[in-house]
Amino acid sequence: MTSAAPGPAVPAPPVSVIMPVLNEERHLRESVRHILAQRYPGELEVVIALGPSADRTDEIAAELVSEDARVRTVPNPTGRTPAGLNAAIRASRHPVVVRVDGHGMLSPDYIATAVRLLDEQEAANVGGIMHAEGENDWERAVAAAMTSRIGVGNAAFHTGGAAGEAETVYLGVFRRSVLEELGGYNEEFVRAQDWELNYRIRAAGGRIWFSPELLVSYRPRPSVRALARQYRNYGRWRHVVARYHAGSINLRYLAPPTAVLAIAAGTLLGVLLTPWALLVPGGYLAAITAGSVPAGRGLPPGARVRIPLALATMHMSWGWGYLTSPRSLARRVIASRHAPADAARAADGSGRA
Repeated sequence: MTSAAPGPAVPAPPVSVIMPVLNEERHLRESVRHILAQRYPGELEVVIALGPSADRTDEIAAELVSEDARVRTVPNPTGRTPAGLNAAIRASRHPVVVRVDGHGMLSPDYIATAVRLLDEQEAANVGGIMHAEGENDWERAVAAAMTSRIGVGNAAFHTGGAAGEAETVYLGVFRRSVLEELGGYNEEFVRAQDWELNYRIRAAGGRIWFSPELLVSYRPRPSVRALARQYRNYGRWRHVVARYHAGSINLRYLAPPTAVLAIAAGTLLGVLLTPWALLVPGGYLAAITAGSVPAGRGLPPGARVRIPLALATMHMSWGWGYLTSPRSLARRVIASRHAPADAARAADGSGRA
């Protein structure tokens, strides 16, 4: 008895890579090089959404377009990440959409693996590990903090873990049909737009899949000030998501604002009433100092001694951003959700809900 001959190989689906960029002269060329060098047998295009950069980003992007016909650009006048993502999605053509940032470096088989997982897991979106890597002592310290549990809790896309369904993933590889059905990214979410989109995907019955096979090297912010601004915005907009989608918050997100309040109260009471209250901020400093020891294994001394500062900057900035997130942001976001329906009612003159 002879075995049946294998059927014809299914061709790899063509893929669109979308990149929102702003002031990315330092890493853009290398990031695009990692995309174009992917070991992927299907057709590939790269669409770069150009924000109003103050450095050589536009010049570098123009060079990339002239060097490779697979690369093109679209304007993103607002410079906002979700607006750039949507502009690139509209300008792209293919059924699989891969999001990459201008400072992210894809591992060689990233796209091939992601396309396979989309099919195998019947997923709407797949993603993997945000593998932070620094180029100097400060950036290495931030990378260590961002990949440690004391820094980011149990977020699998930061610290790794087993493959499985997830609330959200880093960046993402999507089915275009899902993005079109849900209207893409909500452009009111200046930050946390990934989490908000993934929440809507799950609410619509879609599957978000995390796999440690998918690795994106990430370059951390180059200064304390830049890191603080980044994490303040993370906390600020994560609170907006919590207001916009009731029930989306969990204890991990409440830890930084709780720490900020506890440290502030302990410091104030320690100064005004009793030095025993200073055990709270002192205990926090002891905890992040102890936690930085395993996080810094294998790093040079200059990076290791900076890890506690990186941890404190991340925690305190995220918590402060969460606590001070203005309610007006949530009102604006919620208003944008109802705007299309309001416009439609106005157009037909019914005024009915």
